[in-house]
Amino acid sequence: MPSATTTRRQRGEGQWALGYHEPLNKNEENKKNDDGLNVRDRIIEIYSKAGFDSIDPADLRGRFRWYGLYTQRKPGIDGGRTGALPDEELDDRYFMMRVRIDGGRLDGPQLRTVADIATRYARGTADITDRQNIQYHWIRIEDVPAIWEALEAVGLHTTEACGDTPRVIIGCPLAGIAADEVLDATPQLREVHDRYIGSQEFSNLPRKFKSAFSGCTAHCTVHEINDVAFVGVVNADGEAGYQVFVGGGLSTNPMFARSLGVFVRPEQAHEVWKGVISIFRDYGYRRLRHRARLKFLMADWGAERFREVLQDEYLGYALPDGPEPAAPLPRRDHVGIHPQRDGDYYVGFAPRVGRVNGELLGVIADLAERYGSGRVRTTAEQKMVILDVPEENTEALADALAEHDLQVRPSTFRRQTMACTGIEYCKLAIVETKQRAMDLVDELEKRLPDFEQPLTINVNGCPNACARIQVADIGLKGQLVVDENGDQVEGFQIHLGGALGRSFGKKVRGLKTTSAGLTDYVERVVRNYDAQRAAGETFAEWVGRADEADLK
Repeated sequence: MPSATTTRRQRGEGQWALGYHEPLNKNEENKKNDDGLNVRDRIIEIYSKAGFDSIDPADLRGRFRWYGLYTQRKPGIDGGRTGALPDEELDDRYFMMRVRIDGGRLDGPQLRTVADIATRYARGTADITDRQNIQYHWIRIEDVPAIWEALEAVGLHTTEACGDTPRVIIGCPLAGIAADEVLDATPQLREVHDRYIGSQEFSNLPRKFKSAFSGCTAHCTVHEINDVAFVGVVNADGEAGYQVFVGGGLSTNPMFARSLGVFVRPEQAHEVWKGVISIFRDYGYRRLRHRARLKFLMADWGAERFREVLQDEYLGYALPDGPEPAAPLPRRDHVGIHPQRDGDYYVGFAPRVGRVNGELLGVIADLAERYGSGRVRTTAEQKMVILDVPEENTEALADALAEHDLQVRPSTFRRQTMACTGIEYCKLAIVETKQRAMDLVDELEKRLPDFEQPLTINVNGCPNACARIQVADIGLKGQLVVDENGDQVEGFQIHLGGALGRSFGKKVRGLKTTSAGLTDYVERVVRNYDAQRAAGETFAEWVGRADEADLK
């Protein structure tokens, strides 16, 4: 029996499974008043015709997210006013639009359509996110129906790309391609997408829900920080299936997902996914937005209870125990030239911190068709992969990509630096990120041309960790800092030694840098690591034993 204290806490959390359906905050009230999926018709029939000023505020700052739309930041508002101004003063009259690319899968016509939309409607903008999406900016409400029509004509969409919904399902870009994969997770990923995305059964969750399906031996879908992740394993009988991880997430309260210790056969995967998201919908905390992610329920319940509820209340059958996945590779991004199982090759390359544009995407589509089959993939590391390249075409493709500053053999810094959107467009950001990260990479390549060790540098514009700062070797959280003249300027709090599934980066007391001093700081700490590291010692391992003076 639960204690009186536990009962009081649960009663106050708005958990539907306990009978508490009355909204406890404005977000929950808006969702109860009208399902977010219903806003599509209003966008097409009213808002796109009557213009920005006709949009209901509850739709503008709420339900629009159910179709991948956020107002972007009004130009000229500095980071010091990010948390101080009301939404209506931060809002521009343009939108960020996020296109779902589940599994990162794009064929030639799809990539050309994405490129054309960027050029025609988004002032050329297009960024690859760390969840395999493509993100536009400068979208006008008047153009949204035409964009949707173009996307849907080639099998793409923006449905539930944002909002309190099951967002894009990430998958290995080499699913069905890699010679060493445990299994091809594509059928399971597609089944979940086709059954449940856009369904009102799961369109009112306590918060966002992030999923991954992969049989990749590199573990490129970062299962450790998803709400639910299906990870390819082989059981004692030699049967390929999945281990399931639940309750991962970063932001201001980072937590790693926990293994349920089960073995899920491929044909069971959609049922288990449905069970996990149903637990979140029914038992998830809805009172406080900052405690509404699934990770908080998992932290309170533990994996054993979660598995029991999943089996007893949602599946109606027990899952057998299963093995844990093998350790990931040091680099999970699939960059470089590598053999496919069918004898062709895939060529992974690194755009600059995920920043591309419509023209460049068109070039990539041309090269994919000229040297391969036209099939392209996005990755969860803001990279891209061209598939089905005959061996004799690989070097010519690498050279052609390099002509457009798309590196197949990038430096460590180019390969393993990522950045969120930042203050350029994001209403939550405090500092600039994309250009800052690109400048950092360029300068480090000049100063440390021979450094080749794996090293992740993740640059985030606010505390929300869209760029996964807590699990980077060097994580940079944007904030305002005081410079040597006593002036408040853009800068970063520094997290060191993060490692997916093992540790979150540690914060050394008082360790911050101005944006102007960022390159000098990173160069200094990387040189210290390179001089002191033992053979095979990772940056995170070195941080764990280094003197504090060497980290500053």
